[in-house]
Amino acid sequence: MRLISGFMYLIRGLQLIFQPGLRRFVIIPFAINLSLFSVGIYLLINQFQGWLNYLMPDFPSWLSWLESLITWILWPAFVVLIFFVVFYSFSFVANLVASPFNGLLSEKTEKCLRGESIQDDALLPTWQIIKQSFHGEFHKMLHFLKWAALILIISVIPVINVVAPFLWFVFGAWMLALEYLDYPMSNHHRFFKDIKATARQNQFLTLGFGTALFGITSIPVLNFFAMPAGVAGATALWLEKVDQHEK
Repeated sequence: MRLISGFMYLIRGLQLIFQPGLRRFVIIPFAINLSLFSVGIYLLINQFQGWLNYLMPDFPSWLSWLESLITWILWPAFVVLIFFVVFYSFSFVANLVASPFNGLLSEKTEKCLRGESIQDDALLPTWQIIKQSFHGEFHKMLHFLKWAALILIISVIPVINVVAPFLWFVFGAWMLALEYLDYPMSNHHRFFKDIKATARQNQFLTLGFGTALFGITSIPVLNFFAMPAGVAGATALWLEKVDQHEK
């Protein structure tokens, strides 16, 4: 149930970003996401076959049967790997660029959920939000690189690499959830180690939310709304499920 509950919070986020008081704070994160994902889609379409050829080794003609066998077995894994790397990389860059604005959107979403009036005086993030946003992104980057390197090694080891697509999916969903939970929690001075601990204590809730984020990130057109919806959904999730429980 908590897996489904986490999943539904992304839908909640999609509903929230169209609220009259919040719409104006969505514009910049949406524009950043639109621009970077458009570049990612363009690269994926134009370079996809070249990347597949690069990942596949060259075989002599007398081993053509082995090449065919490996292609049949590993091609799906290569497809998933390329898809994940391109879309998650661009999602990560988009969140890095937009992080101060996402922090502001999370702050305004919290006010909306608490029934407070949303003032017009802060359409741009404060210096405090900018500092804590980039601080959080730095620690998330280190955490991502550590685990991504391990899964990448698994991805190139014969036989074992058949589980790589599944590992990439779970890892991507988990990291996306951490990415967006960072915004509401950082606004309350919770650091990345606190966010990781909270996510582990709410594993299924976190994974359900991350799975929804991974899914919407993979769907053309809808992926442009992934960032603001993720921020609003993570804020609602933290306020209603995690913060209330901790209190």
